[in-house]
Amino acid sequence: MIYDSDTYLIPYKEQIDKRYRRAVTMKQEIAGYGRKLSSMMNNHLYYGLHYHGRKVVLREYAPNATAIWLIGDVNGWKCDPRYRLQPLGGGNWELVLPTMNFPHGSLFKLWVEWDGGAGERIPSYINRVVQDPDTKIFSAQAWKPRPYIWKHNFNKVITNPLIYEAHIGMSSEEEKVSTFEEFRIKVLPRIKDLGYNAIQLMALQEHPYYGSFGYQVSSFYALSSRFGTPEEFKHLVDDAHSMGIAVIMDLVHSHSVDNVAEGLSLFDGTDSLYFHSGPRGHHSAWQSRCFNYGKRETLSFLLSNVKYWLEEYHLDGFRFDGVTSMIYLDHGLGKDFTDYSCYFDGNEDEDAILYLTLANILVKEISPRAITIAEDVSGMPGLAAPVSEGGMGFDFRLSMGVADHWIKWIKERRDEDWSMGEIYYELTNKRADEHTISYAECHDQALVGDKTLIFRLIDKDMYTAMSKGSKSLTVDRGVALHKMIRLVTLSTAGDGYLNFMGNEFGHPEWIDFPREGNSWSYFYARRQWSLCDNELLRYKSLWAFDRAMITLFAKYQILSQKLVQLYVDENQKVLIFARGSYIFAFNFHPTCSVSDFRFSAPAGKYITVIDSDSVEYDGFGRVDDSVDHFTEYDGKSDYLSLYLPNRTAIVLKRE
Repeated sequence: MIYDSDTYLIPYKEQIDKRYRRAVTMKQEIAGYGRKLSSMMNNHLYYGLHYHGRKVVLREYAPNATAIWLIGDVNGWKCDPRYRLQPLGGGNWELVLPTMNFPHGSLFKLWVEWDGGAGERIPSYINRVVQDPDTKIFSAQAWKPRPYIWKHNFNKVITNPLIYEAHIGMSSEEEKVSTFEEFRIKVLPRIKDLGYNAIQLMALQEHPYYGSFGYQVSSFYALSSRFGTPEEFKHLVDDAHSMGIAVIMDLVHSHSVDNVAEGLSLFDGTDSLYFHSGPRGHHSAWQSRCFNYGKRETLSFLLSNVKYWLEEYHLDGFRFDGVTSMIYLDHGLGKDFTDYSCYFDGNEDEDAILYLTLANILVKEISPRAITIAEDVSGMPGLAAPVSEGGMGFDFRLSMGVADHWIKWIKERRDEDWSMGEIYYELTNKRADEHTISYAECHDQALVGDKTLIFRLIDKDMYTAMSKGSKSLTVDRGVALHKMIRLVTLSTAGDGYLNFMGNEFGHPEWIDFPREGNSWSYFYARRQWSLCDNELLRYKSLWAFDRAMITLFAKYQILSQKLVQLYVDENQKVLIFARGSYIFAFNFHPTCSVSDFRFSAPAGKYITVIDSDSVEYDGFGRVDDSVDHFTEYDGKSDYLSLYLPNRTAIVLKRE
């Protein structure tokens, strides 16, 4: 168990054991003794709209409803007796129609009645929702096209994910909502060329407000139609698999949109169908609904949702959003998690912890090679530990503090005050018993109100001095540190690395989705790929550097090698460490280059495989990368001697 390897957890042994026993017991209660949980999580096969030969069947769960009608373009949006759902008992309702009376593409909703009220609702398990371009009203859509034929079986096991985080809608350079097809044709080859082995796609679940970045979900089983059709998304996944790239979905099970017309709130007139009732059912910071993970109906709804996305779209895993908000009763808001007692003080939502544990069990039952990633800022012990050891079963946790530290160092300290020991400690301060994914910046740092790394480093000079012919000390500094920060974050990562779309080449703008405050403009909700394609601009060199480091790590699986610190020099701002046969040497000093810098290293011949100061990467070319380096012996140990220019990172490989 996790307390066997971490003695600080021994005082909480009883609580950890209780969580483990509860997960095992609940799995057995749901599935039955000796059976898999996945065999029972099939709500999506029962509820929702399904075509069966000459009949189409619609089922819904609404225990507080007194009557339900299907209204749509097949009946003039009227409550027609022929389209009235029949009660089956237990809160279940059903309508059976001839297929010919409900063709593919039909638009519809439910008219739900309850004691004291009624209203239009979108079926909770529907897998297709579309928005009218004129009225902006969302409706369910019957979807039964020709089945997609999968072309590629993807059985690749990703042990060290190199993740390219992307948002389909803002992936075009044009000021519009981009599509699955455009992403597949234009962006996917770029990701392949860079060397990433996984993509993490945001905003896939249907959400009424585009500017929510996909985190205010309304229809959990519906792929967002603003990006295209389910078949087009399957084609994207299929093509990614043909390139050896895994597809991870950003899954939002932490909360639900508060909207009544589009979402699940007050679906059958009650506020507690899938949520907590009263104040606990409303998220104070996100203005959304909070799931009641202690209800069996909620568990079945969400667990079946996990199975649906994995099987329907051949996905390779999930990044679970907002885990911190889920596992604490106060959502972890404004709380500093300073010691282990903070994780076992009664503030935990044990039902949410149980759900996440069951979800991880379910994922592995369906696809043992699928990966799950937890977004948690609290550092909850056991989050990414196996269920069998008392953990929640996530494969990875995000090292969310790393990006915050980079912001702090850049914003609050002069370059000459950066501490090499502190940088190394904070980048490597991870639980030894859990796998982690690091990043220098993700989508959070690019959203309006914040700044990307490149903008923090260069600021307004990005608009005037990013031409290779321009002379700017500010840009020289920013470009050099941008490369070094990303390389040192990647090379000290525990087990994986993440980059947000466009950040690899220092995208110059923040992200601001269309809203009333910007006159509904798409100008900042796009990616300017032409900048990194332009040979005359410095963005091209930043892109080339990212490609070099990602390709190197992917090809030689460097993150699977043990990390060993070799040298820290605070005065000269030098940091050196090794992974396997690779040595990473950084000189962060703003002005002082170091010649004949000596440090202990395994004996052998070393060649330069990456030099951030190379002219190819918009550096000054101060190092002769063709020179081979040989260790010497001083009577005590073997050592290397290097020339380390200021603001330069060099990667050496021992042959």
